[in-house]
Amino acid sequence: MRRLLLPSVLLVLLSLVADACGASGPSSRPAGSQPPAHYLPTLRPEAPLPTPYDGVTFEDPGVNPFVDTADDRESTFGLDVDTASYTIARRWIEDGNLPDPASIRVEEFVNAFDQGYAAPETGTFAIHADGGPSPFLDEDEVLLRIGVKAREVGDRERPDAALTFVVDVSGSMAREDRLELVKRSLALLVEELRPRDTVALVVYGSDARVVLSPTRARDADEILAAIGSLQPEGSTNAEAGLRLGYALARETLVEGGINRVILASDGVANVGVTDAEGILEEIRRDADAGIQLVTVGFGMGNYNDVLLEQLADDGDGFYAYVDQLDEARRLFVEDLTGTLQTVALDARVQVEFNPDAVEAYRLIGFENRAIDDDDFRDDDVEAGAIGAGHASTALYALRLEGDAGWEARLATVSLRWMDPDTRRADELAEDVYGGDLAESFRATEPAFQLDALVAATAERFRDSRWGRRYELRDVLAVADEIARDLPETAETDDFLALLEQAARLER
Repeated sequence: MRRLLLPSVLLVLLSLVADACGASGPSSRPAGSQPPAHYLPTLRPEAPLPTPYDGVTFEDPGVNPFVDTADDRESTFGLDVDTASYTIARRWIEDGNLPDPASIRVEEFVNAFDQGYAAPETGTFAIHADGGPSPFLDEDEVLLRIGVKAREVGDRERPDAALTFVVDVSGSMAREDRLELVKRSLALLVEELRPRDTVALVVYGSDARVVLSPTRARDADEILAAIGSLQPEGSTNAEAGLRLGYALARETLVEGGINRVILASDGVANVGVTDAEGILEEIRRDADAGIQLVTVGFGMGNYNDVLLEQLADDGDGFYAYVDQLDEARRLFVEDLTGTLQTVALDARVQVEFNPDAVEAYRLIGFENRAIDDDDFRDDDVEAGAIGAGHASTALYALRLEGDAGWEARLATVSLRWMDPDTRRADELAEDVYGGDLAESFRATEPAFQLDALVAATAERFRDSRWGRRYELRDVLAVADEIARDLPETAETDDFLALLEQAARLER
């Protein structure tokens, strides 16, 4: 067993995050197909783990192993900007429960935090890379962070938006006042729109109906009154709601503008077509026509995480979970343009490691975003949709060759995406060198240190093999030691409080 590199305050700590290959956007691997060779599924329990909530649906994506570069030097995955996994975990912990391991997607935990990447001065993307030792890795390993930052678009610069809200008003939405949180969340969005933007409102219970035809945002009082009138009713016919919502969106399609369907639901479908594949057949062609889908989950218990993620993926959008009004404010107010305007489709990354410098690697997260290495330039393979100003981060644990110095090229990071307007592919590539790595954990960037803590926490939550040699209290001890070095943000404070609460629950 390798000796671990630990701060003096700890007796035990260990290996960091598990990795994979994947993105936010439609699933890059068809159902039933064989995964890439470097994908290692987790061992499934013989029976589902007990849950404090009834009727929750998660899908364990597995955990990535180390891969020898002599066997496979390329790691390919679709970008992911979803954050739902982190806010779902926050909901569980604040309710006094450790999260379901199957609900944990490490990359979504990391995505939930501002990385501080600089936006590109020109072009669509900028690639960033840094790293260094980590207290959660073996002594002969380093943690590499690869960040992708999309160009920013000012609120005044974005095109006009045509939004169609599709709201689940079935009986399950009465639980925990989740429909009330939906109404307050959508009201926040409406208040941020420009006068020329339009909003339409469709609801579905046992069937679907139009509550508000497309209305200019300058008539905000009319829109807010329609939202405020919603009440829970009936079963859950998500298929009918999405069919009607997309039909309305097609009628108001803005050429060259932003066309979004925003689904607010707990993800349960029990009437009509109830599986993801059946519903997705109805929306894929609309995504190709430029109508993108954002799915926003609400509530816990009678909740389908799998359906909401798959709908967003195939709808060329992203998936978020709102557990409190502050999260809705972040999504619909602070990050409104990024939520609405897509700057890249089918964005994917291929990292080619240099076998002369890197002995082995493991990607941390992205397990359900894996793309075969040979498909990197196959534009028929769907990957992630990226909004203006959005960032995505991939973490790798690396075992370096002994003579890999500062000038050694560790890897080449290639990024490929489709322009949503021209539908033409573009690429960007950057090399990563040994000199991009800090010599100590304390010498790394504050956001990098936070990422190491967040990823280690997620690994522990999902019972990864890389997270079984330490406990949450050990992660908390490292966090306490470096607290003054971490980013001074409210989200950092929230995470540290959450970690402390989770560590108490684990005892």
